[in-house]
Amino acid sequence: MTRKLTKTDFKVPALLLVLSAVPTLGGIVRMISVSGHAAVTPDNARFLHAPTAVVIHVICATLYCLLGAFQFTPAFRLRWPGGHRLAGRVLALCGLLAGFTGAWMTAFYRIPGSLQGPLLYGVRLAVATGMIASIIIGVSSILRRNVARHEAFMIRAYALGQGAGTQVLVLMPWMLITGKTGGLTRDLLMTLAWAINVVVAEWIIRRRTQALRTRARAFTLSAAART
Repeated sequence: MTRKLTKTDFKVPALLLVLSAVPTLGGIVRMISVSGHAAVTPDNARFLHAPTAVVIHVICATLYCLLGAFQFTPAFRLRWPGGHRLAGRVLALCGLLAGFTGAWMTAFYRIPGSLQGPLLYGVRLAVATGMIASIIIGVSSILRRNVARHEAFMIRAYALGQGAGTQVLVLMPWMLITGKTGGLTRDLLMTLAWAINVVVAEWIIRRRTQALRTRARAFTLSAAART
């Protein structure tokens, strides 16, 4: 019998949805500006002159962050395994497209120096590459029935994909205090946001690995005691 969902089961998805809220709204605003008749400025010229990449990126990244929020709660996976697998296929495609378009925009858009210096340029390419690689490894792992490896790399991919949400939390206080919106400090803070996500992801993976090893040892000892 499948157990009923409790409030605890919704805590992680709720937190991830809240983290995704501001970037999602920002993406909607960006989509409206691209589809409308916004005035061309140095900050938005790249989007208006080549809108395809940013449209694909916003749609895929939004779906990836919002739908992905429900993939990491065991109760949802156990209650709707078919839905988990279907959502996983959609998320893998969205994540790959978000990663590829993110790398493309970094490499080919003419981004003002105040919004992207050499540091952020390199970090963005590294993040996109890491996200793409993690999804590919995660998918190949589940095809080989290696669930633990699949979960670990999907957590890593999602952590990288959620960078924009953490960046809001890191950048907002600095912007409100200083009134600045660009420069090296901005690049460093954006890099810090991704670093925070990576550290949290590795902590979660480590906890899960330790829990699996503990259960495996307990099962082995129990089996030995029965023999």
